[in-house]
Amino acid sequence: MTIKVGDRLPNTTFRRLGPTGPETLMTEDLFAGKKAVLFAVPGAFTPTCSKNHLPGYLTNLDKLTDKGVEVVAVTAVNDPFVMDAWANSTGAKDKIEFLSDGNADFAKAIGLDLDASGGGLGTRSKRYAMVLDDMTITYLAVEDSPGKADLSSAEKLLEAI
Repeated sequence: MTIKVGDRLPNTTFRRLGPTGPETLMTEDLFAGKKAVLFAVPGAFTPTCSKNHLPGYLTNLDKLTDKGVEVVAVTAVNDPFVMDAWANSTGAKDKIEFLSDGNADFAKAIGLDLDASGGGLGTRSKRYAMVLDDMTITYLAVEDSPGKADLSSAEKLLEAI
């Protein structure tokens, strides 16, 4: 079942690269008690994700903060080493949380997984953006195609909140 506005995020795990290696974080560790933005991309370093989607969130961090957003995070079905390399290469490290959903556990738990095996990419996440208030979804935009970053863009999200 696909998650929707008004639903609470399940408490699943993400991974990120910490000072001593990969660390596991629960959804609640990241988002409980906070206003947050979580957006997902089908894959780190892919053209639409790197050129169109992520840059908008990086550019609009101050505007999101002005609207009360405390955490901006991106997730992808990539390992924490790839997510960390992507964070470093984009200049977004320590500005945006880069969360690895390496086995697509989170994407599957919220019903936003994508079968990209036809292109040799296996299971991925659909492209989406959501606003959370203490883990409850108050806004959700899911793209109808993984190659688009329109509905889930930072600009559209800012218009909605």
